[in-house]
Amino acid sequence: MEELKTPTPQNHRKKKIAALIFAGIAITGCITGFFYLRYKSTHLTTDDAFIEGNVHTIASKVQGTVKNIHVKSNQFVRKGDVLLELDSADYDVKVKEMLAGLNSEKAKLLEVEARIETSKKQIAELSARANAINGLFEVQEANLKQAESDMKRAEGLYKEEIIPKEKYEKAQTNYISSLAMVKAASEGLKYSSLSVETQRSALKQAEAGKLVLMSSVKQKEALLDAAQLNYDYTKIYAPADGYVTKKAIELGNQIQAGQPLMAVVALGDVHVIANYKETQLERVKVGQKVEIKVDTYPGKKFSGKVESIMAGTGAVFSLFPAENATGNFVKVVQRIPVKIILDKGTDPEHVLRIGMSVEPTIIVK
Repeated sequence: MEELKTPTPQNHRKKKIAALIFAGIAITGCITGFFYLRYKSTHLTTDDAFIEGNVHTIASKVQGTVKNIHVKSNQFVRKGDVLLELDSADYDVKVKEMLAGLNSEKAKLLEVEARIETSKKQIAELSARANAINGLFEVQEANLKQAESDMKRAEGLYKEEIIPKEKYEKAQTNYISSLAMVKAASEGLKYSSLSVETQRSALKQAEAGKLVLMSSVKQKEALLDAAQLNYDYTKIYAPADGYVTKKAIELGNQIQAGQPLMAVVALGDVHVIANYKETQLERVKVGQKVEIKVDTYPGKKFSGKVESIMAGTGAVFSLFPAENATGNFVKVVQRIPVKIILDKGTDPEHVLRIGMSVEPTIIVK
């Protein structure tokens, strides 16, 4: 039999060192695990996130032929810059045609207004004449009554042979003359009244015609405005600051109204859409800080904050939402989109592009 080796002081020392190292590793692991779990509880991260932003689809409101294109793909444009022009010759002709029609209706309206003013003046003159004739008629009636009274008195005196026959005949003649003048004044008064009424009817017709022409003028003005709008639509402007993408036209192309021509991407207003698991959102609140890592720029961090949490899961708003009440049900952890806006100045050069994959971390208390 071999003799048992007796432990030496050196072996005891090695065991103690190994035990201390193991204990140190265990303690370090516990501390690391504690801080890791604490970090994970206050830093919520997901890799199901991407850059989103406003994409302005550029389309024409009228049909036409592309005459000029002022931009290229990926070119930066300012709001109000001309992107392209259509041939405006046909629309220019339409504007001139509508303008000529409007001027014609306005000329007719001026003519009717002049006729109305003339009718009003004639009515005033005829009314004044009728008033004068009416006054004359009243005077003639008074003269007739006086002449009739004189004739009756002369007739009585003549029968009593107080006055000669000559005076009696003179009184008769005066009465007949007064009666004729009253009849003439009466006819003149009727004619004047009829003339006034006729002129008033003409005035009413002219005023009715004026209303019709005013409506026609407004219609022509609307048609002119529409023609002018279509003419203006031959120039298409940038709706916002951004970069031109998806350019799908060339010179001479015939386009239709509503046809997509290009898009303008506004990189100054991009944000992050992060699809967090529903189990992660218990302590997520609006306004909490967010650290953002972008796959394209691994050494760079961006900052932002939670702006809003969507009112439903992504599955609810999908094209074919799940019907859990039918078939076999398998519980799946749902994801809820969270909108994260970038802090001002965190992307001054606008290096972020729509669709980039990002990894946001929400810092909760």
